[in-house]
Amino acid sequence: MTDIGQMLQQMQNKFMAEQEKLNQKEINGSAGGGLVEVTITGKNVVKRVKIDPSLVVADETAVLEDLLTAAFNDALRKTEAEMAKGVAEMLPPGMKLPF
Repeated sequence: MTDIGQMLQQMQNKFMAEQEKLNQKEINGSAGGGLVEVTITGKNVVKRVKIDPSLVVADETAVLEDLLTAAFNDALRKTEAEMAKGVAEMLPPGMKLPF
């Protein structure tokens, strides 16, 4: 295998290892100053949802729905950031990917 081929294989192996590491992580997202919290895995599987009891009001479900949406999106953004960080650490110095 050529030097470039070996380097690409090593990068692929590192990427797969980093992906597996991220898949094992649990990432928390929150909204409303922590009134709603969600925990997802690196595979974007929801593990937990925590809702402050003060939000459970029969006539105000729209607020709760908005906060749940915001908390899930926060957790997903954090997952993407973890992945980007892991990929960046695998690249040779000065090399950047377009995402």
